[in-house]
Amino acid sequence: MDRLLQLLSENSSLSTEQLSMMLGEPEDYIAAQIKEYENSGIIRGYQAVVDWDEVPDSGVMAMIELKVAPQQQKGFDDIAERILAYEEVETVYLMAGAYDLLLTVKGKTIQDVSAFVAKHLAAMDGILSTATHFMLKRYKENGVSLIDSKNDGREMIV
Repeated sequence: MDRLLQLLSENSSLSTEQLSMMLGEPEDYIAAQIKEYENSGIIRGYQAVVDWDEVPDSGVMAMIELKVAPQQQKGFDDIAERILAYEEVETVYLMAGAYDLLLTVKGKTIQDVSAFVAKHLAAMDGILSTATHFMLKRYKENGVSLIDSKNDGREMIV
């Protein structure tokens, strides 16, 4: 795996100067590589890892498993494109195993997510079944621990 991409995926706020020092490459070379990755679509954007459990009124998240009837000539792509058009849908993955698509969906309340599933997903042509799992607590997100051992009331054993 490309070390530059690995570093950026772990912390996209690193400057080209910092990356240059970490990788032992000239800063202009690092900047050119990043630009090339952006232009070619390898880097699609930059995000902060937010501990939404700490943000008041941040809403609820659910993971939704979908069993889908793939369309002839189009497979799963057409239905995935229809699903990702909804603003409630954060991610869509094609899976191997007991179900076909895995979605993460965000809503203000559990009822909002439930209504979205009932009115939009379950009613969509090609969806055979849904299974919704509500996220209760996040411990790690995108490789970043969200556990603050100072505030969880427990003592960490090392």
